[in-house]
Parts: sequence; C-alpha cells; structure tokens
Amino acid sequence: MSLSLFAYPPSVYCQIVRMALHHLGLTAQMIEVNPFTGIGDNPHPFGLVPTLRDDEFELWETCAILRYLDAQYAGGRLSPASPRAVARMVQVQSIADSQAYWPLVRMVFSQRVFAPQHGEAPDETRIADGMARAAPVLAALDDIAREGLVLAPGHVSLADIHLAPILGFFNAAPEGAAALNRYPALHRWFVEIGANPAYRDTCPPLTRARS
Repeated sequence: MSLSLFAYPPSVYCQIVRMALHHLGLTAQMIEVNPFTGIGDNPHPFGLVPTLRDDEFELWETCAILRYLDAQYAGGRLSPASPRAVARMVQVQSIADSQAYWPLVRMVFSQRVFAPQHGEAPDETRIADGMARAAPVLAALDDIAREGLVLAPGHVSLADIHLAPILGFFNAAPEGAAALNRYPALHRWFVEIGANPAYRDTCPPLTRARS
C-alpha cells in the first residue's frame, strides 16, 4: 500500500479526507497543490482537490474517496448496517455538498474569516445571504441528528466525517457559531465530533480557535 493525497491545506474537502485517513490510522504522503494558482502537479482532471492515489489507482471526488477508504481499509465499518441508516448517511453527505458547503463555507466563512486574513474587507451582504441560506440547512441536519440513525453519539460514520469539517469552517465565524448553538441536537453532535482527535488534529489553522 502506498497512499498519496494531492491536497490544498486550507480546503475543507481536503480536511474531510485527511480526517478519514487519521480516523482509520492510515498514513498518506501529502502532495500540496493549489487549485487557485495551478501551482503543483495536480492530477485532478478539473484542477480541483483532493485526489487520492493508492499505488496505481487514482480517485477524485471526496464522497468516492471516503467510500473507497471505508471499503478498502475499514471493512465497511464507517457505514451503518441498516438500509435506513445508510440512506441517512448518504443523505447527509449529499446535503453537505449540495446545500451546506456554499453558504456555510464559501459565503460565511470565506467572507468573515478568510477574507480579513488576506487583507480584504468582508462582504456583509454576502454573509447575510449565506446566513439566511444556512438556516434551513441547519434545521434539516438538526432533525437528522435528533432522529439518531446517523450523527449519533458513540459511532463515527462517513456522515460525521463528511459534515464535521464543513460545520467547523462555519463555526469559525462568530455568527456561524451562534447559529449552530440554536440547534441543540446538531450542536451536541458537533461538540462531540469536535473532540475527536481525527477532527481536531486535521483542522486548518483558521478553524481551530472555535472547533
């Protein structure tokens, strides 16, 4: 086995894969590439991150990478046993990618946290829009956490690994942390997963203060 991860350290999706590797006790050679500047030998056909290389096998798309690591190196233990729980896991992963990432990370975190670190003024209109779009996402995830099939105490699944970094980026913004606190089941889950070494040890510097 020879694992390599082509990654951009500040990327939430790279943290997701790094969290999975850490949780499974796997070591991968980190090869830094920058999808914004094109610096680095990036094998991703769309110039994005991350890409996992396992010997001669190359895989991109975060959801696919997580499924592969679970099947290849964890015997499927990061996926629930029951069909309903598996469906919820996939649902959470889909929500994370299609509904949560853009408002929580690209609108709120990027403007409130990332932009000032690079000498740019935050776009308050964009933050407000992101917060408005975040509310139904957090409510839906809170319902799922309350149900308990996934995002449940005591068991880490691919749903936890896929969602935790996205909420961690959002939580790094003061208004994100305040919003998350208004959803009790989701907040309890985030506090627990936030204490997991696989999450904590892979947080990019800008998200560590509130994680």
